[in-house]
Amino acid sequence: MQLSHALPIQEILPEVRSRLLQGSNLVVQAPPGSGKTTLLPLSLLDETWAGAGRIIVLEPRRLAARMAARRMADLLGETVGETIGYRVRLDTRVGPKTRIELNTDGVFLRRLQRDPELRGVSAVLFDECHERGLDSDASLALCLEAQAALRPDLRLIAMSATLDAAPFAALMGPKDNPAPVVTGEGQSYPVETRWRPVSPQARLDAVVAGQVLDALPETEGDLLVFLPGVAEIRRVEHLLTEARLTPNISILPLYGDLPGPQQDQALQPSPPGRRKIVLSTSIAESSLTIEGVRVVVDSGYMRQPRFSPSTGMARLETIRVSQASADQRRGRAGRLGPGVCYRLWAEAAHGGLPKFTAPEIAVTDLTSLALDLAAWGVRDARALPWLDAPPDAAMAYAQDLLRGLEAVDETGAITPHGKAMAELPLHPRLAHMVIRGHAQGLGGLACALAALLGERDIARVPRNAPRDADLRWRLEIVAGDSERHSTPHGLQVDMNAVRQIRQLARDWRRQIGAAPHQGPVDDAGLLVALAYPDRVAKKRGGGGSFLLSNGRGAKLDPLDALSREEYLAVAEVDGAQADARVFLAAPIDEATIEAQFAAAIASRDAVDWDDRSGAVLARRQRRLGALVLREKPLADPPAEAIRQALLDAIVKRGLDVLPWTSGLRQWQARVALLRQHLPAAADWPDMSDVALVARLADWLGPYLDRVAKLSHLSGIDLHAALTHQLDYAQQKQLEAEAPAHWQVPSGSTIPLDYVQGEVPVLPVRLQEMFGYADTPAIAGGRVKLVLHLLSPARRPLQVTSDLAGFWQTSYRAVRAEMRGQYPKHDWPENPLAATPTARAKPRIR
Repeated sequence: MQLSHALPIQEILPEVRSRLLQGSNLVVQAPPGSGKTTLLPLSLLDETWAGAGRIIVLEPRRLAARMAARRMADLLGETVGETIGYRVRLDTRVGPKTRIELNTDGVFLRRLQRDPELRGVSAVLFDECHERGLDSDASLALCLEAQAALRPDLRLIAMSATLDAAPFAALMGPKDNPAPVVTGEGQSYPVETRWRPVSPQARLDAVVAGQVLDALPETEGDLLVFLPGVAEIRRVEHLLTEARLTPNISILPLYGDLPGPQQDQALQPSPPGRRKIVLSTSIAESSLTIEGVRVVVDSGYMRQPRFSPSTGMARLETIRVSQASADQRRGRAGRLGPGVCYRLWAEAAHGGLPKFTAPEIAVTDLTSLALDLAAWGVRDARALPWLDAPPDAAMAYAQDLLRGLEAVDETGAITPHGKAMAELPLHPRLAHMVIRGHAQGLGGLACALAALLGERDIARVPRNAPRDADLRWRLEIVAGDSERHSTPHGLQVDMNAVRQIRQLARDWRRQIGAAPHQGPVDDAGLLVALAYPDRVAKKRGGGGSFLLSNGRGAKLDPLDALSREEYLAVAEVDGAQADARVFLAAPIDEATIEAQFAAAIASRDAVDWDDRSGAVLARRQRRLGALVLREKPLADPPAEAIRQALLDAIVKRGLDVLPWTSGLRQWQARVALLRQHLPAAADWPDMSDVALVARLADWLGPYLDRVAKLSHLSGIDLHAALTHQLDYAQQKQLEAEAPAHWQVPSGSTIPLDYVQGEVPVLPVRLQEMFGYADTPAIAGGRVKLVLHLLSPARRPLQVTSDLAGFWQTSYRAVRAEMRGQYPKHDWPENPLAATPTARAKPRIR
């Protein structure tokens, strides 16, 4: 096919066609604006290997697919639906003559599941594959698998602007023979980068709005502003509207869920004499050319879903963009002429940004992928060719969830129910809910709820305003026909989202054969529980605190009416490690839980420690996971179970709950000293608190008969429990080598302190040590005592482990100072010749 439009990509099209005649796979790397998305597919239509087959072009976003199809059709002088068509969610325009078909990744993945051979398809082009979306990575892996097993004639082409080509080439070629890489030039103009670092404490929306206002008078052309998400777009739009811009300036949002006509408005060139400010998510980062843009304001942030297999929850995180994404954004300003890019970070910080954005497969929930692979017949994901293999922990979680949803059996093979789930363009949780709900006569409500949960929340919640989590009033709005609705707390409703949800619900009702209406909302809790059985919640205490059936905590705003419900089915929570915040939920009653989850509810005799009562409680319980639905006292609990519960409580609270005395702590330290210093130290048991806790059941368990409360612990014989860990010989050796008391030269028997420091302390009045030159030692002479030499009033005079040295040096100064203070006591010039005494001088009569 001859093309009259000259774009840089045309220089490499002959090489592309030549390579595809010689082999099946190819990597094409060409900068933004080169024309690869539109001209390259068109150039392949007349290739002999293509025959009459269709060429599928995969786009990561619906808007990009529609715009590329429109552009190609314009180049052919046709309308979309003739030679060029597209399939995206909620919108399909193809005809019997269609040869090039633009698909979003998710739509193509379902098509691939239905037809692994891709009959009638000659080539699949993966556009903007550098974005590394989950569906794109999965589609490439399955296409390579199908090519190897079923379709060796199928051509696969990976295309991108900022592509790291080597990994793609290695994956798409035979072993040790990478697929060829064809690199083209772009059509771009110089872009001046202006660095505008901002304080981390500054509000992002205010900073971005301020930079837009500063950029308007010092630049020409339209502005493209990159923001993390829809919430920030709305706030910046509000701030700019309040700034009362001149009438010739339009403020236009651009994001994936925006209705098509509003997206088109943002993409169209501004009329002469007018300027537009496009506030966009990452949707405008690649694939799209927004006519008239000469200025980019980059916030430096993006949203990415992060999934934690340990919590089973995902959260959208606001993260810094990668260097590759920042370069893509910057390039938007140079598509049509010289431009300016304002980056809201310091130039010195740019090198610290990650080089590429993490692939979605590494950070997101993989349950949908696991179901797709099961439908494909793959039980071990690692058997497929991946750029990055799915993480083991995330796949294990996904497979466990699919088993719980009855989508796969214990071997990982897909079940008939799983096949039905895979036919629906929904997350497996929601697909399970729709199918099971339809079987119970709730298909209409299930479809509406699935659409509501699968899309952005219809409630617009102002910053710092209370949030109402109840799904029921949202479902009532979706069920209605009116554009005006009353909402809790005066919340606004996003009617664009409502209309999209209504359309999705209608499509899914037709697909499953459900009644053409939604039905009452009272069963919303039942349906949510079908999708999220691990998030059935029971109130605990007050203040909006709940316990989920998966054992995690959840928190609802105490002002929310749902916080007064005894049970909830929770649909959306954040991924907090502690109490997760509840965003969307519906009430459910105990009878419904009992009826729906009878197979999962277990009766259990529980003998557990109760912190509130400080006692072991024995109960017979009916439980759904971590939730206790009902319980009653257990008449005759096993003694061993009571003992174990008490031991668990002691471990939790620490050994200080036991009736320690100072003498027992001294005994513990004496054993530790001999364990450290004697030659046969290994024969002595470790009596540290850590070691005692580790073997608590062995030494303390036998002394806990008939003990069921912490208060009863005061009556146990802790001395016997501890000392019985030493045999008779060790007990005798302990008394000899680490005695509790020491007899000093005066004849007094004084307690040794083994706890105060690493070396035992002997506190003794100085006069009681007269005539004694050597420092006392224990442990077979291996450990010298630390002497605290005291005044007659038992105040410290000297601390020493060298008694002989003290007599020779420091004693003179002590004697000179103390003789006047204590004249009734002996202070001889030669203490080694004096008689030790514990008494004062005798009174002279």
